[in-house]
Amino acid sequence: MDDREIIDNIGGLVSEERELRDRSTQEMGLSADEKSRLRTVEIQLEQYWDLLRQRRALSEFGEDPSGAKVRPPGEVEGYQN
Repeated sequence: MDDREIIDNIGGLVSEERELRDRSTQEMGLSADEKSRLRTVEIQLEQYWDLLRQRRALSEFGEDPSGAKVRPPGEVEGYQN
């Protein structure tokens, strides 16, 4: 997966996250399935952002960005810049 694909995936997930968050503020809120999906989207976003940062760091130091790997959720959740 190259940077463009990662960015496209991030864009799709951000759109879905916005839609779910908008619905969460409406009268009925989110169903249990929608809450679960929102959490999954949040985790996937963290993973994709982390993957993009890894790829860019590898490129910056002259290494092959394809060496970057998706890290498990527990490793990237709550990552602070």
